Amino acid sequence: MNVTGKQPPELIERPASLPVPTSTKSGIALLYNEETNNTYDVCLKLTKEVLTIQKLDVVCTRGSESHVNHRTVVLRRQAAGGLGLSIKGGAEHNVPVVISKIFKDQVADQTGKLFVGDAVLQVNGINVEHCTHEEVVHLLRTAGDEVTIAVRYLREVPSFLKLPLGSPGPSSEPGRGSSSLFDSGLHLNGNGNNTAPSPPSPSANQPKYEKRWLDAVSLPLLMARVSRYNAGTDKLRSNCFEVSALDGVGTNILQFCTAAESTDWLQAMSTNISDLTLENIKIINQYSSPDGQIVHMGWASESIEGSTAGHKSTFKFLALRGPYFYIFRRPPISAADWGQAETTYNLYEVLFKVHKLWMAEDCWLQARLYLGLEHSPEQQDNESLCFSILVGHGQSHAFRVELASELAVWEKSFQRAVFLEVQRIRSKSYVCSSQGNVLSFTVDFGSGFTCSEGTSKTPLWRYKFSQLKGSSDDGKTRVKLLFKNAESKQIEMKELEFANLTAVLHCIHSFIAAKVASVDPLFTCSQGFPGNFMNS
Repeated sequence: MNVTGKQPPELIERPASLPVPTSTKSGIALLYNEETNNTYDVCLKLTKEVLTIQKLDVVCTRGSESHVNHRTVVLRRQAAGGLGLSIKGGAEHNVPVVISKIFKDQVADQTGKLFVGDAVLQVNGINVEHCTHEEVVHLLRTAGDEVTIAVRYLREVPSFLKLPLGSPGPSSEPGRGSSSLFDSGLHLNGNGNNTAPSPPSPSANQPKYEKRWLDAVSLPLLMARVSRYNAGTDKLRSNCFEVSALDGVGTNILQFCTAAESTDWLQAMSTNISDLTLENIKIINQYSSPDGQIVHMGWASESIEGSTAGHKSTFKFLALRGPYFYIFRRPPISAADWGQAETTYNLYEVLFKVHKLWMAEDCWLQARLYLGLEHSPEQQDNESLCFSILVGHGQSHAFRVELASELAVWEKSFQRAVFLEVQRIRSKSYVCSSQGNVLSFTVDFGSGFTCSEGTSKTPLWRYKFSQLKGSSDDGKTRVKLLFKNAESKQIEMKELEFANLTAVLHCIHSFIAAKVASVDPLFTCSQGFPGNFMNS
């Protein structure tokens, strides 16, 4: 496959009439941690080749300190406003004590060194990382007029800082105990109605801190995959999807406020991944022989046969290259990787079948469905974006993709790949038997069907593709082919027996489909074949 061949025609082009999402995009989302069941605010930056995930952090923008994220701050308690902050959390909940609120123009705010999301590490030199909420509140309340606290900003702010809708705020009843999951601020702030003093002018020599978005994850999109489903299942995630890099190690689950926003991001990433895949295919094809050209490749989720506890699935990387349909556990990177496929099948002996795809009559809605910007009720069915590869002896592989556009590309690519392979081999022969005699059955792109004696190769009968009027088989080894005699116009039945009947039937289907496609101008135009290709 390292022989340089001619560069093939354009592989797959999106319909020019449909809008295509832009390749660059940015916005705010939530990063979901399955281990802690928490979500964290992140900033997403999408380019053509990389998805960057940024997290908030506190940085020193003026001056320098050895431990930028560990800050020691001196607070001078004031009669009006106290310390000017509220806290949440505690060791009794296995979470750190965190500053949850900073009151404007009060002491904590005036320092310019404290931020919501800072974990309290020490109070007047006493380590409080393993203290309960009430213990920290007591220390802060009884620490005197000058309180020294050490803090560290949490890049992944725990979910208890985000109160659910309808949750009670901090209690205003003096005799009521505080809750570690809600703000304990009245103990620390004093009477917030009094006017706080004006903030002092900051010294030019003092360090200055700011919250900024910093790069945390850089995920290359080449051969990356995205999925809206919970790993290994057919259950859809709510308004979120996971994105994984080529190595499968960097899996990130992104959550959005609405289904529309989630779909928009999913489509944008899928478009960039698809574009990078096409560029990679063109590069590989430039250095491959004519019979080693890649038509299409990409990720799909395969249903695991025989799974009982719900529908199980696993990700597979599929490729249509030269004579074969490849199934990989991970994308092939080197030339040697192409020989490490989990399974390969001869293209002309497999059958591609779309399970079902609901499409509205309205052409604009069709366009939105194609791009994945719209979802019909029927598309929520687990089989709505699935296809099967029937491979013989009742065996098959069922795959699911994420978007209707991906399903359309796979269907079109299979048609093209099978057509090219039939054009390349031109004919295929199988050993068969009839009434105890060993015969040879040949399917030829030019002449049709021929049955010959096994040893002498003497033709016994021959029919064109157009003369085949029907067939029936026992699902095991025997098939009856019904042909119309060109002269007598009578139907003639030929009964044959094959060891691999399904492969033969799929081969017949591939050759007939290729024959029909070769005279169909719509097919030749949609696949981008030159006008003289069919006669070559």
